[in-house]
Amino acid sequence: MKHTLAVFGSAFNPPSLGHRSVLERLGQFDKVLLLPSYQHAWGKVMLDYNARCDLVRAFICDIGQSNLELSTLEQEIAIGDNAVTTFAVLEALQLDYPDSDITFVIGPDNFLSFQRFYKAEDILKRWQVMACPETVPVRSTLIREALLNKTDISDYTTPTVNKMLVNDHRYQFNS
Repeated sequence: MKHTLAVFGSAFNPPSLGHRSVLERLGQFDKVLLLPSYQHAWGKVMLDYNARCDLVRAFICDIGQSNLELSTLEQEIAIGDNAVTTFAVLEALQLDYPDSDITFVIGPDNFLSFQRFYKAEDILKRWQVMACPETVPVRSTLIREALLNKTDISDYTTPTVNKMLVNDHRYQFNS
């Protein structure tokens, strides 16, 4: 039986309980790569990449799900500050994991606009694409807004990520 690999790309700006609700439903995969966007394809302003990777590491530890792993592949294959396409990520992963069945996991918002993805038809021909909506309605935007309004975020993310966002200036969002 082939090794199964799920790729969950997101800005993780920051990781939320909505993200966790998706990840908890990916237990059937041998490995789930959490892949923070290096640069957002559609220009979204995000925390520094390394800060988001730190948050994802803490998030993975808090969740304690054994098949989760941070992937910094986008940074590794990026050219300058250009966004990395999903197609390029999946091609690189297929080279790194030649004997794996790869599934690209996206939220329903991206699934509905999937035709906008670079080489969307080629992606569908070569890999599985799985739309997996969050079951907990907490998005990163809600966390950023709460932080800017100096309100409690403990119901929106995991404990360690919460502490990092509240107590460490490296993870502060500007208004």
